[in-house]
Amino acid sequence: MTSSTGRDAPAAPAAAAGRPAGEVVVVSGVGEQARRRRADGYDRFLAALSPLRPGVALIAVGGLGRRQCAPHGDLDLVLVHAGLPGIEELAASIWYPVWDAGLRLDHSVRTVAEALAVARDDVKVALGLLDARLVAGDAALAESLVHAAAQQWRRTAVRRLPGLREITAARWQAHGELAFLLEGDVKEAAGGLRDLAVLRAIATAGVTDALRPAVRAAHLRLLDVRDALHEQAGRRMDRLVAQERDGVADRLGLRQPRLGGHHGDVLLRRVAGDARTVSHALDDAFRAAERLRAGRSGSGVARPVRRPVARDVVEHDGELVLARTAIGARPDPSLALRMAAASATTGLPIARATCEWLAAYCPPLPAPWPAEARTALITLLGAGPGLVPAWETCDRYGLVDRWLPEWTRMRSLPQHNPVHRFTLDRHLVQTACEASRYTRDVERPDLLLLAALLHDVGKGAAGAGAASESEDHSTAGVPIAEAVAARIGLGMPEVALIGALVRLHLLLPDVATRRDLADPVTISGVAAAVGDPATLDLLHALVRADAAATGPAAWSRWKGRLVAELVARVRTVLDTGALPAPPAPDPALLAEPLPVIQVGGDRVAVAAADRRGLLATVAGCLALHRLDVVAADATAVDGRALVECRVQPRYGLAPDPVAVGADLRRAVAGDVSVVQRLAGRALAGRASGAAARVVWHREAATDAVLLELRAADAAGLLYRVTRALDDAGAQVRAARIATLGGSVVDVFYLVGEGPDEATRARLEAAVLGAV
Repeated sequence: MTSSTGRDAPAAPAAAAGRPAGEVVVVSGVGEQARRRRADGYDRFLAALSPLRPGVALIAVGGLGRRQCAPHGDLDLVLVHAGLPGIEELAASIWYPVWDAGLRLDHSVRTVAEALAVARDDVKVALGLLDARLVAGDAALAESLVHAAAQQWRRTAVRRLPGLREITAARWQAHGELAFLLEGDVKEAAGGLRDLAVLRAIATAGVTDALRPAVRAAHLRLLDVRDALHEQAGRRMDRLVAQERDGVADRLGLRQPRLGGHHGDVLLRRVAGDARTVSHALDDAFRAAERLRAGRSGSGVARPVRRPVARDVVEHDGELVLARTAIGARPDPSLALRMAAASATTGLPIARATCEWLAAYCPPLPAPWPAEARTALITLLGAGPGLVPAWETCDRYGLVDRWLPEWTRMRSLPQHNPVHRFTLDRHLVQTACEASRYTRDVERPDLLLLAALLHDVGKGAAGAGAASESEDHSTAGVPIAEAVAARIGLGMPEVALIGALVRLHLLLPDVATRRDLADPVTISGVAAAVGDPATLDLLHALVRADAAATGPAAWSRWKGRLVAELVARVRTVLDTGALPAPPAPDPALLAEPLPVIQVGGDRVAVAAADRRGLLATVAGCLALHRLDVVAADATAVDGRALVECRVQPRYGLAPDPVAVGADLRRAVAGDVSVVQRLAGRALAGRASGAAARVVWHREAATDAVLLELRAADAAGLLYRVTRALDDAGAQVRAARIATLGGSVVDVFYLVGEGPDEATRARLEAAVLGAV
């Protein structure tokens, strides 16, 4: 469609010039009645703009056509005519008052034949015309278009639906799945309002009963969410952003039933359920359309072929159904799990009727589970990409709750951390999916897969209504995971190992990013906690799977190298009982004339005459070039002060290494201009917001006490803190920086046996003042 939005239209022609803008009162409120009142108000406004002649009709499509107007939505209008002259001037007399009223407008001017021709070529236009409704003008002309568009769609829908499916899949790829996102787009994401337009089109074509009662109810609730979001934001907004969620929940009358949570969590869980309903219905509808298209393709197959896939499972017409022998006699309790495993491994969906039968007639599993059920669960978890859709289907029909009663608490539970891209339940399933890539690297792949599914079961266990991001969830999850492991029939040693994996699943990344890996205390502590190489391998695989399922911000090549280095050092201790030797400094730093400056890749190293404050100077200079320090080591060898840093660009683009090296050389030499720039950068980068916190660790290093700073992330933070520690008389030999979303956990190794209480208080004050 030819369209214009806003006031960036061409100058008004004479027919419209000087005409007073109409007035429209946009009705506020949420709900079906409010949407209809808004549509009625727009209809009256548009009908009053000008008397339309015979052979001209103003038709609404989109939300106005469906009488589902959002508070700040667009008006989608088509001016249909019977080939009359002067139609463009008449159109301008309508469009310009709409713009003058401050309304967003998508518009087109066409004859019936032109509209149908465009709809034949553009499936989006074809779907839009299915919502067409007369606003004003020639009713017979409008009816001819509405009728012809519907008939054309019914004739062509089956062959056009594959193209519509491709367009829909591309939109999903761009916007993600509404059911699993913290800030999903309620219109464009998978399971959102745009998918309901596709479902209406499939239903209009008579392919399947796509708009079942549950889908219609989900549609109305999603419309309410969108309307409340528009009103809360005071503008058009379809993305359910965090700062608006509680307000939207309040407008919808949703309240958190338990203390400590957010009203927005109730909203997110309801949206997730509705989005899942829509997504599942659309998957079913597309499969039905594909079967119908295949049946009309002239293949000559009189009836679909049934092919055995697994015991009691048969492929029928592209879906999995129960074998006839499985229906009638009392079903095996493991039947639903075996069906899910077959779906995951073959990539074939389970037929809707089969899911309904399993939900109604499959008996509960005994405790402990029989071996067949346990084997089916491990097969399901180890299926790779096929796990997610198979699990989701079973979850929609209540089967997962029968296997794992704990799942009810975790379903659609938000994780309030920008690092996480999924809700808790989807994160756990995705972690198991990712863990299937590492099953050949461990002695017990079955325990890896089960631990992946259960590693975060402690989140939200206290009933706060939101997934806890504190480390306590690792401890809280141990008894839950052990109970599940025992119920599915694992032996006591395996149950204990599952509990250990859940308790320790954060150990490797936390130590790798927050501790000095050259310190013997670090390595021996991890070795004692892990106990044996087999458990170490399981934890290493679990860490990588967990990070991949969390999101891109949870992992990096640098973090991967740190974890791998930690694993290698701990393995040496577990295999030989001997601690690995710490790495020696680069000989060039000890031999070349001072100062020595090395800049390359993610490494920066400096050697200068032994003096205090070199680490702070280097950190500040790197901050000037927008390089974040993720690890730093400061030592003194033969009268030389050595600083080695690992860095990464703050904004993704690495600076010129020559410029970085030149500034480092001038800063080490005490160049006044560089020092002044460091001071200015320090003041400009100060953080604000949540209060910072200092935690002390006295026995975590061989020759140092650890000062751990938890604060909001800010450019130049390491420079300010190291300079403050230096000014306070502390000697920093190493620093480790871990960024978690918008927060950091910075650890500083202070040389000595540990400050007394007064000195500790003074150092804390200095650090917090620098933040």
